[in-house]
Amino acid sequence: MNTTSTTAPAVISAQGVTKSFGNVHALQGVDLELARGEVLGLIGDNGAGKSTLIKILSGFERPTSGTISLDGEPVTLRSTADARNAGIETVYQEQALADDVTIARNLFLGKELRRGFGPIKPLDDRRMATEARRMLDDLRLRVGVDQEARYCSGGERQGVAIARAVYFNAKLVILDEPTNALGVVAVERVLELVEELKSRGIACLFVSHNIDHVFRVCDRIAMFVHGTKVLDSPTEQLTERAVLDMLNDRSGQRLRTDPSE
Repeated sequence: MNTTSTTAPAVISAQGVTKSFGNVHALQGVDLELARGEVLGLIGDNGAGKSTLIKILSGFERPTSGTISLDGEPVTLRSTADARNAGIETVYQEQALADDVTIARNLFLGKELRRGFGPIKPLDDRRMATEARRMLDDLRLRVGVDQEARYCSGGERQGVAIARAVYFNAKLVILDEPTNALGVVAVERVLELVEELKSRGIACLFVSHNIDHVFRVCDRIAMFVHGTKVLDSPTEQLTERAVLDMLNDRSGQRLRTDPSE
C-alpha cells in the first residue's frame, strides 16, 4: 500500500532522497510529503532510516541525492539554522530545551529580542518574558517564564518547544519520540498540542514507537524498513494489528501498544 494525500498543496516534499555513509545506505530513494495541517506518523525499527531523514529535513545532514522542496520550491538546507529560517522546527526527545536557560530565553533562543540602537544591543528580557507568557497562555501551558528549563517536567519541555514553533510560524514541526518516558497526564497534553498544531495549519512529522499514539493523532502513517519506505497510507485505511504485523514481518520490530510500557 503506497498512497499519499491530498488536496492541499505540499508544504514540504522529499523526492528520491538517498543518504549513504560509505557502504551503508541509510536512505534509499525516499519520497515523502506533508500538506499544511497534516500529521504524518513515521514508524520503523531502530536503524530503519527515520533519524537520518529527520537530520536531513532539519539541516543537520545533507542528502547524498534527491531534492527537498518547501511550498513547491527546491531548497538546500545546509545547516539547522537554514532549516529553522525556512520554517522547520525539530523537537528532539532529550534536547527540546537548554537546561540552564530560562523558559523565556529558551523560547527566543537564536531569535532573541533586543533593545536600543547601535552595534551592541542588550537583550530585552522584559519583552521576551511578556511575549513568552503570552505564547504559553495561548496554548494553556502553566510554566513559569523565569524558571530554568531544568526544573520543567518532560511534558512541559515538549509543550514549551511546541509553543516556540507556533509563535515563530513554523511550516513543519518534527517531533522525535515526543511521548516517550512521559506520564499519562503529560502524554495527553502533548497529544493535545499536536492536535493544536494541526488546527493552526502547521504540518507535523510525528516519529514514534508507540502505535497507539500514532493512530490517535496522525492522518497518515509511513513505515521505513532498512532505509526504504514500505508503507504510506491514510490512517483510516489501516488497523493497528495490520501495521504491527507488517512491521514484525519485515523487520522484527515490536512497537509498543500500551502507553505504560
